[in-house]
Amino acid sequence: MTLLHHRVEGPAHAPALLLGPSLGTSLSVWDRQATALAHDHRVVRWDLPGHGGSPADAMPAEPTVADLAERVIALADALGIETFAYAGVSLGGAVGAWLAAHHPRRVSALALLCTSARFGPPEPWHERADAVRARGIGPLADSAPDRWFAPGFAAGHAETVAALVADHRAVNPAAYAACCELIARLDLRDELARITTPTLVIGGRDDAATPPAHARALADGIPDAHLVEIARAGHLACVEQPRAVLAALRAHLATDPSEPHPTRDQAPDSSGAFSRAEAMAVRRAVLGDAHVDRAIAHTTAFTARFQDFITRYAWGEIWTSDALDRRTRSCVTLTALVAGGHDEELAMHVRAALRNGFSPEEIGAVLLQTAVYCGVPAANSAFKVADRVLAEERPSAPTPRPAPPAGAETKSFGDDEETP
Repeated sequence: MTLLHHRVEGPAHAPALLLGPSLGTSLSVWDRQATALAHDHRVVRWDLPGHGGSPADAMPAEPTVADLAERVIALADALGIETFAYAGVSLGGAVGAWLAAHHPRRVSALALLCTSARFGPPEPWHERADAVRARGIGPLADSAPDRWFAPGFAAGHAETVAALVADHRAVNPAAYAACCELIARLDLRDELARITTPTLVIGGRDDAATPPAHARALADGIPDAHLVEIARAGHLACVEQPRAVLAALRAHLATDPSEPHPTRDQAPDSSGAFSRAEAMAVRRAVLGDAHVDRAIAHTTAFTARFQDFITRYAWGEIWTSDALDRRTRSCVTLTALVAGGHDEELAMHVRAALRNGFSPEEIGAVLLQTAVYCGVPAANSAFKVADRVLAEERPSAPTPRPAPPAGAETKSFGDDEETP
């Protein structure tokens, strides 16, 4: 069996993560996530037959998704990888679903991006295969951006799109046509219920190739699957919204595969505490990777136990619990920080509130209420902090300032200012 072309990144002894590409792309479709994921994983990206560096004869004349999946297993075996997490886009995602259904002991976690259990009726795929055999790959490569991206993305990201189109143009036409016919035959709907691997489904809300309904069908069909829909993302969401995809993958892959996969309202151990990995995933989701990375980088031997305490208790037991949703927790946290006069922490949690879906107006409403219950001087200081943070978070356009408490006299943050 011809080995698929691949690239390995990350520590040799880290947990393995295999990344599968979409039809018409190469392993470079994962460029925007691979480096970050390789901090914690041994990342293996692979090319479809006839795509990127994989030879066209790496697939039989009339392939099935099982043929592709078995070649992924052969690649893992050749690299000495027994178990692995797997994430795949489109056709690469379908390969992952088949692997999880038929090799459940090999796949520790599964992420399905912009893919489907059945990519529509077979006729259009047969027609595409015939067109490629007759006219070559060029016309499809020219039209690929319209299939791949939400309206407007290609115009603003010409260099990125040009590189992807160049990869598409280099695909072997016979291999591409064979993949089209594979997709025409593919139907995994009856196999979804067999998947017991912890699964994340990611859909792009502007995906014309596999619309959100396909992602929802996967999430409904796979037991206990989690669904994330990403706004302003088309079929290649990992290219179009790289940070959102990376955040979702990190949170999903952070779960220790040796522990039971936790649901949102159930802890994986008898003590009621979530795993450290799950706690760190929630901490990153609320505060952002940049803040958490800075905190970790600045940890010393003296502060290490305190950082561990914060991670385990604040994020592993409080914020991870579903007793309150994250928006409610942001309200409680903002109010408590105003009452305590903790301005540095308040700035951090104003940013967290934005990440949890608050608008500037809603943050202003919370702070206005603190003027009644925590005191006007405390609220006045809080408005100054929030005003600065909101301006920093939206540097390209002036941020509407939340209305200050009645009687509060405010200036731009940083000016000497007296509390009324």
